[in-house]
Amino acid sequence: MPPAELPFSASVERCFSRSAQAYQRWATLQAAVAHRLAQLIPPIPAGPRADLGAGSGLLARAIEAQAPGQALLRLDASQALLEQDPLRDPALHRRWDLNHGLPEDLQGSALLASSFALQWLEQPALQLRHWCAALRPGGALLLAVPCRGSFGLWHRAAEQAGVPCTALELPEAARLIAAAEPSLQLRHCQLLRFSRPNPGARPFLQQIKAIGAQASRAQRLQPAE
Repeated sequence: MPPAELPFSASVERCFSRSAQAYQRWATLQAAVAHRLAQLIPPIPAGPRADLGAGSGLLARAIEAQAPGQALLRLDASQALLEQDPLRDPALHRRWDLNHGLPEDLQGSALLASSFALQWLEQPALQLRHWCAALRPGGALLLAVPCRGSFGLWHRAAEQAGVPCTALELPEAARLIAAAEPSLQLRHCQLLRFSRPNPGARPFLQQIKAIGAQASRAQRLQPAE
């Protein structure tokens, strides 16, 4: 019998865990976005603070640099990634699958932040609604997520080659905004476009694999494809 196929969430965790030691070196875009997102933090009340899908703590550390002494709890499904965080405090690292919602102790949070994580969840819009509902009055949500329309060259190259595009299906920005609007007052919304030169398809895909971001719901291409 062929081996049982892993659930998508388990596949995501396995890919990121296998590449955890290289993540800090290759995740330059994630680091840049974390820095920009941290600049947007508004005044917030006292209460729990957490980085959801924290990985190696890029966003948590960027926010903590803006508000010294206000540590964030790091949640991630990959223990291997959490262990790459230079902050060696087990009390601030928690292995947690965000597909299961939020831990009870994050209800009434003052700050929930997440960058490049929501798109990996089974139901991004639903989980976003849960995050909004977990905030206390005056609390804030900081969110960065790649949305549908990204990786246009990848999609067009696959179409021209007549093969399926194996890129992760990304959520629609409008749907995420609609999920948050009933609970939150939108203070800042910006669509950022990033592009960078690349020597070819193989190096591009190798960079994605280097940070563990190759998990996909699509069937793997055959060698000829």
